[in-house]
Amino acid sequence: MMRMNLAVVALAATCLLMAVQPAAAQATRTWVSGVGDDANPCSRTAPCKTFAGAISKTAAGGEINALDPGGFGAVTITKSITIDGGGGQIASTLVAGTNGIIINAGATDTVTLRNIAIDGIAGAPSPGLNGVRLLSGAALHVEHCTIFGFSQIGIDVNVNTASGVSVFVTDSVLSHNATGIAAKNAGSGTVSVALQRTTVVQNSSIGFRADGSGGTAPINGAVSDSLVAGNGTGVQANGGPSGTGAIHVTRSSIVNNFTNGAVANASAGKPATVLFSNTLVTGNGTGISSVGGGGLATYKNNAVNGNVTDGVFTVTITPE
Repeated sequence: MMRMNLAVVALAATCLLMAVQPAAAQATRTWVSGVGDDANPCSRTAPCKTFAGAISKTAAGGEINALDPGGFGAVTITKSITIDGGGGQIASTLVAGTNGIIINAGATDTVTLRNIAIDGIAGAPSPGLNGVRLLSGAALHVEHCTIFGFSQIGIDVNVNTASGVSVFVTDSVLSHNATGIAAKNAGSGTVSVALQRTTVVQNSSIGFRADGSGGTAPINGAVSDSLVAGNGTGVQANGGPSGTGAIHVTRSSIVNNFTNGAVANASAGKPATVLFSNTLVTGNGTGISSVGGGGLATYKNNAVNGNVTDGVFTVTITPE
């Protein structure tokens, strides 16, 4: 009888070990390669083929790295993670008819995308929809990325949360999309989007839109040391029935946009403001445009001239 009991205990222990093994097998760093295989453990010597294959084998807070050039496919992210394509090579995500990278993470999660080319294959019968789509999460960092060719939005911040959300886009290029980057919240949490040393060019509709029409949330944008050129409209802040939209542009160039350089649209009821400091606005259809009482504020150190119609500031701020 004792031997039988010992056998039962041993079997139970073995089953328990097998049950917990998959979670323990997740690594803090995994690897992908153009010649990898998703059946591999995603180690450096046995890399996976796709980001989607690697993410299930990567622990929360971990990192996926690319060993060599390759197309690593679309991926949905549900946890804190970094995906780094590596410097000096082409690590890409090419998608047609769908989204490139969807982020549907936890309320406290941070996602970093670095050194990745995300291609919507413009001109294809069914081009990609959105390059990066943030549906939930605390923070998104996009660093040294190129996002282009999408029929909707390059970076779509489209959340529904009462918590604050922060998005940081640095040293990146958003081009040849319908809209370069757009931010909206159906909830009440403030959404903050910061673009630094970023190029937003040739997006057919809008380069950067801070859209307060989703809920009661303030949508705040900051653009610094950046180029916004060749879009339909360069930057646009929209106030909604309950939420506000604001963009501060500093040390940047808003040039050669076909319809408007910058628009502040408060026609839905709540304030919309675009504030300028040390910024060049030239070569646009209309340089700066106020719609529905939207605010166009200046620190009196901008150059707004050489547009088909320059427009006028509605608020002047005395620099400190």
